[in-house]
Formats: sequence, C-alpha cells, structure tokens
Amino acid sequence: MNETYLKHDQQLHDEVEVQLAQATTLVPAEELLHELRVYKVELEAQNEKLRQAHVALEKSRDSYINLYEFAPIGYLTISSDGFVTEANLKAATMLGIESKKLIQRRFARLLADQDKDRWHRQFLGMKRAAEGAEQDFDLTLVRDDGSKLRAHLNCLRMNGLDESQMLRIGLVDITQLADLRIAATAFESKEGIFVTDVDNIILRVNQAFTEITSYSAEEVIGKKPQLFSSGKHDAVFYATMWDSINNTGTWQGEIWNRRKSGEVYPEHLTITAVKNKAGSITNYVASLADITMSKAAADEIQNLAFYDPLTQLPNRRLLLDRLKQALVSREHNRHTGALLFLDLDHFKTLNDTLGHDVGDLLLQQVAARLIACVREGDTVARLGGDEFVLLLQDLSEQYIEAAAQTDAIANKILAALNQPYLLGIHEYHGTSSIGATLFSDHEQEVEELLKHADIAMYQAKTAGRNALRFFDPQMQDAINTRVDLERELRKAIEQQQFQLYYQIQVDSLGHPLGAEALIRWLHPKRGLVSPSQFIPLAEETGLILPIGQWVLETACAQLKLWQQDTLTRNLTLSVNVCAKQFRQADFVTQVQETVQRHAINPMRLKLELTESLLLEHVEETIATMNALKEIGIRFSLDDFGTGYSSLQYLKRLPLYQLKIDQSFVRDIAVDSSDQAIVRTIIAMAQTLSLNVIAEGVETEEQRQLLLNNGCNTYQGYLFGRPVSIVPFEAMLKPLSQYLAFAHKNRTDCF
Repeated sequence: MNETYLKHDQQLHDEVEVQLAQATTLVPAEELLHELRVYKVELEAQNEKLRQAHVALEKSRDSYINLYEFAPIGYLTISSDGFVTEANLKAATMLGIESKKLIQRRFARLLADQDKDRWHRQFLGMKRAAEGAEQDFDLTLVRDDGSKLRAHLNCLRMNGLDESQMLRIGLVDITQLADLRIAATAFESKEGIFVTDVDNIILRVNQAFTEITSYSAEEVIGKKPQLFSSGKHDAVFYATMWDSINNTGTWQGEIWNRRKSGEVYPEHLTITAVKNKAGSITNYVASLADITMSKAAADEIQNLAFYDPLTQLPNRRLLLDRLKQALVSREHNRHTGALLFLDLDHFKTLNDTLGHDVGDLLLQQVAARLIACVREGDTVARLGGDEFVLLLQDLSEQYIEAAAQTDAIANKILAALNQPYLLGIHEYHGTSSIGATLFSDHEQEVEELLKHADIAMYQAKTAGRNALRFFDPQMQDAINTRVDLERELRKAIEQQQFQLYYQIQVDSLGHPLGAEALIRWLHPKRGLVSPSQFIPLAEETGLILPIGQWVLETACAQLKLWQQDTLTRNLTLSVNVCAKQFRQADFVTQVQETVQRHAINPMRLKLELTESLLLEHVEETIATMNALKEIGIRFSLDDFGTGYSSLQYLKRLPLYQLKIDQSFVRDIAVDSSDQAIVRTIIAMAQTLSLNVIAEGVETEEQRQLLLNNGCNTYQGYLFGRPVSIVPFEAMLKPLSQYLAFAHKNRTDCF
C-alpha cells in the first residue's frame, strides 16, 4: 500500500514540473505563480486523502488480524499436501499447541486413529472440488497432552492456484455440546427424574416421571416432593434419608409414594445432591423407578421358594429354617418343643381310584384343618405328597407335661382329620398316622429330629394306622442296624459274598426231579445270613435287581454243568423272581440273553412267581410270561393258596406248575381245613392241566396224604435240607436208591 501511495505522489510532482516549464515559455509570471499555488494546494489535499486512506487501510488490516487471530472459532489453513500453513490463536488453544509449532504439522497427525481414514477421504474429495465448495463433518482431534475433543469442521475450498492455501477450516469444539446431548438423552430415560433447587422446590421433570406418577410438569413445578407422600413412612425415615444426603451426598432405597390417582405404589428412589465449585449444594436430582411389578415378582419368587404352591403352607426349606430358629431359642428359653410328622393313610389309593385332582382337593382341606388345630406361633408345613410336619413351640418346661400337651394337640388333629370330606361330588372318609418327638436341647440336629418323628410315624402305621406314636429310641437302634445292613449288602454285591443252596425236589418214587435254588449270604463276620433278613431290604432298596441277576446267572451256569453229566442232565432248577425284577422293561431280554450265553436247555429253567406278583398289571404279566414261554421257560406259581388268585385270569396264565404252600402242608395230618384246601388246590391244578408240587414236606405221613390226594411231587426236609452244590450232588445217587427202597417197603397210613 505504501509503494502505491509514493508512486501516485511522484506522478503529481512530475506533472507540476512539466506545467511549470510550459508556463515559463507560454504565460506571464503572475499567472504561473497563481497556478502553482493552486496545484500545490490540490497536491497537499490529495496527499492528505492518501494518508488518511493509508491509515484506514492499516486499521482495517489490524482489525482483520484481530478478528482472525482472536476469533471464537479456530481457523486453520491447509496446503494441498495436507500441512497446516496458518492457524489462529483459538485453533492453537483448542489443540493445546503453540501456533508456531502447529504450522507445518500434517493435519492428519492431529486426528484420533479412528477418524484418520475418514479425513483422508474427505480431504481427497475437497482437492477435487471446485473453488468455493464447502463441506461440514465432525472429527475427533487429539491434543498434545493426549486428551481428545470432538470438533465440528467447516471446510472451504480456496483458490486452487495457491497450493499453500488450498483449504480453509473452521473448528468448533462440540465436546460440551455432545455432553449436553447425552445429558438431555439421559434425562429423558425410562427412569423418572425430577430436579429441585436447594430449597427442594421442583424445577423440572422428565416424561418418564409423568408416566409413572400421572402428574404433568405444570402440576408439580414450583411444588415440593411432599406432594407424592404416601403417609407410610414416619419422621424417623425421612430424617435418616436427609442425614445420608447431607453427609454423603446421596441416598437410595425403596419408598412408598402416591400417584395422582391416589394409588400408593413402591418405587426405588435415588437422590443426589449437586454442588458448585465452592462445594455448596445448588440442586437435588432424584431418579425413581416404579418397582410394583418387580416387587410382585420378588414376592412370587419368595412364595415359590418357601411355600407349597398347592396348600400355601410353608415348605421343607421354610420349616427347616424355623426349626433351626426354634432350636437356637432353646439356648435361652427352657420351654420344650415338639415335632409332629403326619402321613395320610391310603392316600395313594385315593389318587389311583379318583384321580390326582381329587387328591389335591383332599390335601388342601387337610391343610386347612391342620391350621385350625394348632396355636398361633406354631408351624404347619407340607413336605410333599401326603406328608405334613407340625412344629409346636413353647410347650411346658416339664417334659411329661409337654408330652401331654403334644398328645392333646395330636389327638385333636386325628379327630379333625377323621371327619368326612366333600371332594367335589365324592364324600371321603380318611385317617392319618402321626409320629411325634420332643426337643429341648439346642444342640440337637434338625435332620435328626425329622428322622425321629418320621420313625415314630411309621410306628403308628405299623400299629394299625389312625394313631399317634412318640419316638422310641429302640426303634432308632433298629433303623441304625438296617442302615448298616444295607451298606454291607452293597459291599456283598461288589465282593460276591453270595452262594446258592439247593433243596431237592422228588417225585412219588423218590427220584430226583430237580431243585429250588435258594440264595445265602456268607457274611465275613456274621456268618450265614438268612434270606429273610436281607431279601426284604434288598427289594425295598432296589438291590434285588443285581442280586436277582446274579442268581439267574449262577443257576444257568449250574444247569450248563448238569447237562454234561448223565446223573444230572434231566434235572430242573427253580429260581425265585420278585415283582420288581419281573417288572423290568427288559426282563425278557435279560433272561433270553442269559440262557443263550450259557447255552442251556431253557426247559430245565423254572421261574417261581408269587401270587402277589400276579395281582397287578395282569395283561403285562401275561405278555411277559408268554414271551418267555416261547423260548421254553417254565413257570411255577409259588405259595399258592395264600393270596387271592382269580380263576378268571389264572386260567390265562401260561403256568406249568402250582406250588402248595408249606403252611397248608404243616398241619395236613391233623387239620381237616388244611386237608380240604390241599384237595381243592390239587383238583384245581388237575382241572387246569397243571403239575402240582408241595413244599415243606417233613414227614412220611404228610407225603402219603399228599400222594393219596393226587400230589406226586414234593420238596421238604423229608428229602433234604437246602445245601451247597457239593453236598447236594453227593446226595443225589444214594438218596435216589434209598427213596426207591423206602417206597417199595412203605406202609400206607390210611
């Protein structure tokens, strides 16, 4: 600008000189002097204008520099190769870099890694864009200290001829703006929010608050939160709340508040104090969530966890918890407690005949009657099925008197449960059995008490049902013995401590026909254990299944050996099969595979079944027996006459033999009734074309009477006791010879 001004001044001076020279030759001196003065004035005036213009231009330039340098927006100029060529103070401040250090730094180095690719794409696009083209986008910049800011970029494509000033960028820090957007979004969350001033006056609420409380913003702004008070909390509650807010800056918990409709509801409330830089509270922010549904769900979970869904009585878990508390209280309380274990008599029969829905009705009515029989503070629980347990507390300190109180309550229960029930359209009469145990020692175990009451209940069952029995320690000893026996029985199976004994079966001429295989347990310490001691336990525990398979395997192995000897090749072997073993789904397959594995003649194997086994699942029983008969297996009906056999299905069973029970044989010589029964059984067998055998024959007189009535096959001590295989085989030949001789020389008794 200064050079332009000087050039213009020089032109005026030269023009004046030319005019002076002309004036010297063409005009008089006075006129020339006048004109020179006029030009001088004009020249000075023009010089003043130029000076003023120069000053104005300088001021304008300074203003531009000030506006650029100190603008509230950061400005950068980027060259065509991506370097910063200009930067104002705001841009340098935003980036935390001195302006002189910012110049000639590649702009891409100022970007966060995740935004560099985007910048390169935008930059290449701007290079190809026309002059004056603009583009806006957001990028994350990284300051020299590593901190980040989110910036909005306004890019302007400048004159393409100046490569050092290809792109002008305006930067605006939108980090706080983003935070504000996040805060605004958070404020309109699903949780209700309201903000108060330091005096607890509501300033603002969100939409969720309105949806939860039904109050609009206009209805609550300017008011205090006491508007929502339910009246369920006392002054101590609120004092504790504000004490926490004032000391810790926050409080949270469950509170009951009231909606606009007046409905009281539970909510989870969090109150936070907002402080300024000086540490003074300026506002309170409260966030609240309606927990009506979740609280109902929690109550439902609690109910399912601790209460029986059918009767709404406490379940086993809650009973055990209360029993533990009762035992703990005994340490400080000398009162006696009692535990009653109650079981409904014949409940299974009701379920099987009328259905489980009727059984459920009975259980609900029983629960109601039990509750009516006990005192406040006592517990009635249902363990499952038809088993109930009652916990009686605060009985007399005197043991005998406490027992009398328990007896009175139990008999009241028995009387109540003996009253008729109306189960839908059915009238039902039922009874129950109750076992009771007393406790006063806090060191007793919960499970031990339950076991004692359970044992006593079974004593009541054994005594004929519809009765009360108190726990007898001697019964506990019997239970302990049983537990020990079960443990040893399992070990016996593992170590194969069993052995088969054989009791001979003969015909009327004394010829051996075969034997019945009878299991014996050779206990290493107890010696020979009778089947009557362990077979019932084995059946109850399911151990009869591996035991029964062992018997079948051993018997088939013995038949295989007998087949190889002329003395024994025609002998049959009877094996007892219990109901649980016979009812196995794969029982037929087990027998078939065992017979095939030992390669025996299946007609030499005889399975002995009891009448009780045939009383249930008749069609399935017949199908199983027919399947085994197909491969040659024979069946003997054991203990015939002691059960309730029906001729309707007895004639359908593929039986080979009926076995007269020894209870009828024992007194056949002196009891006319037994004689009549035996004759009837033999006649029935002959009618059904069945073989008949009598067990328990101990005298020649018994044998002769059986023979006279048509029974010519026997088993009993008269012919031999059950013995192991070696003595059994040793007695076969001599016994056969002796019996043949005795038969030839016998004298008829009748």
